[in-house]
Amino acid sequence: MKELELKYGCNPNQKPSRIFMKEGELPIEVLNGKPGYINFCDAFNSWQLVKEMKEATGYPSAASFKHVSPAGAAIGLPLSDVEKQIYFVEQDDLSPIACAYIRARGADRLCSYGDWAALSDVCDAATATYLKAEVSDGIIAPGYTDEALEILKTKRRGTFNVVKVDPNYEPAPIEYRDIFGVTFQQGHNNFKIRSTRSPTRSAMSRTVRQSASARVSRAASTAPVWRAARRTTGACVSIRRFSVCSLSTTSAVRTATMRLISISPTSTRTYWQRAYGSRPSRSSRRF
Repeated sequence: MKELELKYGCNPNQKPSRIFMKEGELPIEVLNGKPGYINFCDAFNSWQLVKEMKEATGYPSAASFKHVSPAGAAIGLPLSDVEKQIYFVEQDDLSPIACAYIRARGADRLCSYGDWAALSDVCDAATATYLKAEVSDGIIAPGYTDEALEILKTKRRGTFNVVKVDPNYEPAPIEYRDIFGVTFQQGHNNFKIRSTRSPTRSAMSRTVRQSASARVSRAASTAPVWRAARRTTGACVSIRRFSVCSLSTTSAVRTATMRLISISPTSTRTYWQRAYGSRPSRSSRRF
């Protein structure tokens, strides 16, 4: 297949819309649904990320994309019982690729709402079962088990987008893009991620903290870590124009990562109430 008609372009009024190959066949096959322009932008960009992560680390990898930006990416390390609570997981038998997507989506559950999922490995029933319960627009993977495909086809009343990609496809060395009638040309980004050792939990934690700090300085949102406990004390500090609530605990029950945009004292109390069922007392907060 050399071309595929899309649902519509960036906006519903932008028709006709299609993807096509000047030479050769398209490296994808739509198994269910009818993806749009932005869907495929998410699909192709997220696939490149998880493919390179798998090549660099040797671990099954997954990503959660929203509007052509990664909301989260992770490798398939096992989930502890505490981490299952963090990510709202009730399943017991989780495969490595399922753990990878759960971690990727859990990195920023707010921004992952309505995401596009990408898997470096074949999608299995465990991953499909978890994804079915989440709000998502579609998924791209190198393959699907029969059971996983049947589960995904029932999502969104049968309209969930399921795309299969050829894992051996390599793009042309020169790429082009038209913006406002002007054609841009550049060499394909062939930079390879190198990993000299296997990642550990402590290394992953440092990476998450460093990534969160970098986002504070250059993005319009932050990723504070919340630690919930029976007795919690906290204080809100301002970083530039953002507010981050820093909580210290005596007996942590769970840890969750949440990105909040321009958190105010009012919204902090609101999120606290939604998450833990009650507002913090005056003695346990300093705004």
